Amino acid sequence: MICSANETKGRQMKIALINENSQAAKNEIIHTALTNVVEPMGHEVFNYGMYTAEDAAQITYPMIGLLTGILLNSKAADFVVTGCGTGMGSMLAANSMPGVFCGLVIDPTDAFLFSQINAGNAMSMPYAKGFGWAAELNLEDCYRKLFEGKPGEGYPKERAAIMAKNRNVLADLKGASCKDMLSVLKDVDQELLKSAISGEKFSEYFFANSQDEEISAYLKGLLG
Repeated sequence: MICSANETKGRQMKIALINENSQAAKNEIIHTALTNVVEPMGHEVFNYGMYTAEDAAQITYPMIGLLTGILLNSKAADFVVTGCGTGMGSMLAANSMPGVFCGLVIDPTDAFLFSQINAGNAMSMPYAKGFGWAAELNLEDCYRKLFEGKPGEGYPKERAAIMAKNRNVLADLKGASCKDMLSVLKDVDQELLKSAISGEKFSEYFFANSQDEEISAYLKGLLG
């Protein structure tokens, strides 16, 4: 079972950063903003790339969905930070995976409300649309609002109980409508999957942190 953001609060979180190919050139800006905010909180960031637009391993937004599902279901990561030009594609791809609850975050208010109401385990941001002057400050403010408080406390507070109930209902719906992650990995296009996990540091980061032996064994076999 995947840990919710609420369950990971109070301990060090493993936060995975994933960028798709159209916005790969901004990876350093995004990584710096993220680490500036979360490392002082005691969390650790794993940058899965892409690192530059010229990387040999190209990550598309459908691949971001696979990677997000792999990292969260194996517990190699507790939270995934991702995005694309509008943030929409990466969000949709991530939410197609079992156990993934990814929100679209554009500004700090989105980040705060997503954390307090939805307490998800992934967020997607637009890195082209609206990404202008002082964009790095908006990134930092979003990450701060996302990670500084205790997720799932509700907003407004008097609706916290019904919001928690609805999160559980949604989790049950997701569980009923999705296969388990290992079945997904076996059923998807294997070349697509292999491309998704061929990033420069995927093997280094993933296999050291994965807590699911079956998923790890399957991916090791695929990578040869």
